[in-house]
Amino acid sequence: MTTATPSHAPASLLPLRVLIAAPRGFCAGVDRAIEIVERAIKRYGAPVYVRHEIVHNRFVVEGLKAKGAIFVEELDQVPDGAPVVFSAHGVPKSVPVEATSRGLDWLDATCPLVSKVHRQAERQVEAGRHILFVGHRGHPEVVGTMGQVPEGTITLVETLDDVANIPTEPERQLAFLTQTTLSVDDTAAIIAALRARFPSINGPRAEDICYATSNRQESVKAIASECDLVVVIGAPNSSNSLRLVEVAERSGTQARLIQRASEISADWLDGINTIGVTAGASAPEVLVREVIDRLSEWRTIESETVTTAEENMVFKLPRQLAD
Repeated sequence: MTTATPSHAPASLLPLRVLIAAPRGFCAGVDRAIEIVERAIKRYGAPVYVRHEIVHNRFVVEGLKAKGAIFVEELDQVPDGAPVVFSAHGVPKSVPVEATSRGLDWLDATCPLVSKVHRQAERQVEAGRHILFVGHRGHPEVVGTMGQVPEGTITLVETLDDVANIPTEPERQLAFLTQTTLSVDDTAAIIAALRARFPSINGPRAEDICYATSNRQESVKAIASECDLVVVIGAPNSSNSLRLVEVAERSGTQARLIQRASEISADWLDGINTIGVTAGASAPEVLVREVIDRLSEWRTIESETVTTAEENMVFKLPRQLAD
């Protein structure tokens, strides 16, 4: 436990107990994606183009911009001959095909766990099955995964109502896959509904929700019931960060999503004795320390790390960048 006392804190205030969730912050896929961009800049020199945000975190994106990365939405914004990196969320098959046809030197930073889902989708279609894909419409990972297979061979499922509205075709073989950054509990309910409605549906042996997403949700569950407020550091377009907010709220605890510590105001601490802090998989540890420092401006801090799992996953870099 560590304690920090602000010089200007009123003596009448009780210390603020801060429970810091672990695991939190960067996962192996995010570490790998950021390293790919950094190594590409060293190898090719600036600028290196990146299609979409490499990960959903403004602090990370701005840091890479300062090193020489240029972020674009589509390949037609990349000049001929320039190197380009695809984001950790994955891309439709059409994107590397287009990059190759233009002669671009491209690197794929897709998280290997997302790539695993891509391969599963291909195998299911090759086996003659129609895929019911559980995910959030418009999320880059969903767009990328659905773009791995021919149009008409995959259907997006977002809710239990969607499950109920899937037409029954006795002759059609079905399979399900899921986005990797979903709510563990919500996804389990949807999969149970799919299995109940379509008993012969084929699915992966292990769930597609990645270890980092599951671990971070479990760590929030472990602290939320003891907290008056949970602060989640992450971007509003980060699926795994939004799910952490939902997990805390479902435990009956108020939760707030922030991108930087500067968003926290002193009145948030009114009536608060214990606050939880966690970070989505795209948020660096420096932002967690920033939040603790911000809280210590108003209250004496007694911090404690609550660990629910140990993570030691490491993913290999693309062969073009391997030492």
